[in-house]
Amino acid sequence: MTVMVDVTTPAPLQQRHRTRTWAAVLVACVGQFLVVLDVSVVNVALPSMRSDLGMNAAGLQWVLNAYSIAFAGFMLLGGRAADIYGRKRMFLIGLGLFTAASLAGGLAQEGWHLLAARAAQGLGAAVLAPATLTLLTTAVPEGPARTKAIGTWMAVGAGGGAAGGLIGGVLIDLLSWRWVLLINVPVGVLVLAGAAVWLAEGRAGDRRRIDFLGAVLVTAGLASVAYGIVQTEESGWTAAVTLMPLLGGVAVLIAFVVVEARTAEPLMPLRVLRARAVTSANAAMFVIGSATFSMWYFMTVYAQTVLGYTPLQAGLALMPSSLAVVLGSKCAPRVMAGVGAKNLALIGTTIAAAGFGWQSTMGADGSYLTSVCLPGVLMMAGAGLASTPLASLAITGAAHGEAGLVSGLVNTSRTMGGALGLAMLSTVAAARTAGGTGPQELTAGYALAFRTAGTVLLGGLLLMALWLPRDRSDRRTDSAA
Repeated sequence: MTVMVDVTTPAPLQQRHRTRTWAAVLVACVGQFLVVLDVSVVNVALPSMRSDLGMNAAGLQWVLNAYSIAFAGFMLLGGRAADIYGRKRMFLIGLGLFTAASLAGGLAQEGWHLLAARAAQGLGAAVLAPATLTLLTTAVPEGPARTKAIGTWMAVGAGGGAAGGLIGGVLIDLLSWRWVLLINVPVGVLVLAGAAVWLAEGRAGDRRRIDFLGAVLVTAGLASVAYGIVQTEESGWTAAVTLMPLLGGVAVLIAFVVVEARTAEPLMPLRVLRARAVTSANAAMFVIGSATFSMWYFMTVYAQTVLGYTPLQAGLALMPSSLAVVLGSKCAPRVMAGVGAKNLALIGTTIAAAGFGWQSTMGADGSYLTSVCLPGVLMMAGAGLASTPLASLAITGAAHGEAGLVSGLVNTSRTMGGALGLAMLSTVAAARTAGGTGPQELTAGYALAFRTAGTVLLGGLLLMALWLPRDRSDRRTDSAA
């Protein structure tokens, strides 16, 4: 009897390829976990930071926004750099900067030290995050396996955001607020060592020039708009200190579009936006991020300032929501195979909007089950179900050689939506509270913020129904473009 042996690819090489594939998936997921974790982990530490460093309320909001704005503003640059200079190289650079900034933030002695460290963390995250998704999508071939890998990446990222409250609460109760930043250092060092050994280098093509002017313009424009929105909390929408950064930011973003249209090697080639899947999925991701990012902030401060929970109790109270977003993201690829990406995005957004509507009925003496647990589960399960198909649509719609750029755009849309959403919803809550600090006044402000976020999600639902493509043929850029 003749035994047929497959000699096309030697077994050791096949095993090495599988090992590198799983290493890329693991490293990408851990990197994404750290990036998203640091968006949310500081929420429960804000009161401790305020008392230890003598910061005011505006300064505390910038502990969150300094990270988010730097993260979102530089992510297009990070995505393009991954395509040009190599995904592994940019992953290592981003994670190294992120880890060093975490150490600096944990050792901060003044409020401005902390803000500078958070901005540096955001810059490192902006380089790191696009590389994580690009490493994953280039390691796993297109098809069900890639969809499952993206679902895992989304679940881990969502878990990082969701687990921030619990991890922060444990670290603050056992150690101090400084450890919500210092914990990144040993984890970052371990991941750096593993990535240096196991990851293979790869880039989209020949080295090209980085469009630094475009990077400066888009970052300055987004940061200026965000700053203007933050100013509305104290000065209102018609004050000069609000209108100048808002209008100036819009003008800078218009200049960014003009520069990109005329630059030979733009940071953001406008042809990318001709792909219907890329543009519509990113718009939807922006809307969902603007609502869901703020959920963790308002739920954490509601639990601590109104219901009287300790940081650890607040983190434990949000555990069901944390599990819900992870479960939703993990289940999304299987459900998507049956109902389609667009339908799943619509279903998930509807579930999330229902959760936000329920949460808006919260009271100053609300019970844990009906004022924290169940509405939180609905909000986060819906967000998890919606995010995976949107990311999959955007990445699949990317042209060859632009996966890093589009993955950066996906993260930019979600994170910048979150930063602007938090700024705007905080303003809405502050306007309703009207300076009151009692449980009733605070609860009324938080409830209005949730009601507003739910309305935003309903608007996003209409946007997705009209704009997201259904068929695979709609996802690609016209070859003639």
